[in-house]
Amino acid sequence: MPKSYSDIFEGNKKWVQGKLNQDPDFFNRLSKGQKPPILWIGCSDSRVPANEITGTDPGDVFVHRNIANMVIHTDMSMLSVLDYAVNVLEVRHVIVCGHYGCGGVLAAMGQKQFGLIDNWLRHIKDVYRIHHEELDAIKDETTRGNRLVELNVQEQVFDLTKTSIIQNAWDNGKFLQVHGIVYDIANGILKDLDVTVGDNSELEGVYKLNGKRKVIA
Repeated sequence: MPKSYSDIFEGNKKWVQGKLNQDPDFFNRLSKGQKPPILWIGCSDSRVPANEITGTDPGDVFVHRNIANMVIHTDMSMLSVLDYAVNVLEVRHVIVCGHYGCGGVLAAMGQKQFGLIDNWLRHIKDVYRIHHEELDAIKDETTRGNRLVELNVQEQVFDLTKTSIIQNAWDNGKFLQVHGIVYDIANGILKDLDVTVGDNSELEGVYKLNGKRKVIA
């Protein structure tokens, strides 16, 4: 763990040398461009680095991270990343990855104010509201929090499928799957939640877009 700002540069030198020892052409090849098959939407938590926990290299995964791995339709940063990944990089898989013990999810379960982030956490509270009967029946707080983490990922997968970006890709015949997984920090294992979606057939009619744009006067 770096103890000072300068430590990251020392760490960088060691990392570069290690890569060059393994593959002298690594950085030359990397500099020629990227074509990752995966977009990863994960939590900003420092303990959940996408490449490291999946055993992938730089260039393998395009990454967007925010508090509690949220897909919010007014978040231009997330939408811009999604649009670039799907329409320019042409990824074939979009993964939403949550993690047990997520501070954002746990904060959303309570009523304490934290400041500006309360406006962000409200979207997680909406997930709780949708699934409150199941969650309220879980008496153990840790177990309830873990279940909310899973349900939050599930809802973010659903929210991705509502976007025009994803639906237009499907409408144009592109192979594109959206997945939901959870990382367990306690043992390092990824869990597939079996909520993979590859078309809009399961979407409620009100969310389906037909690909034809109409001017709203």
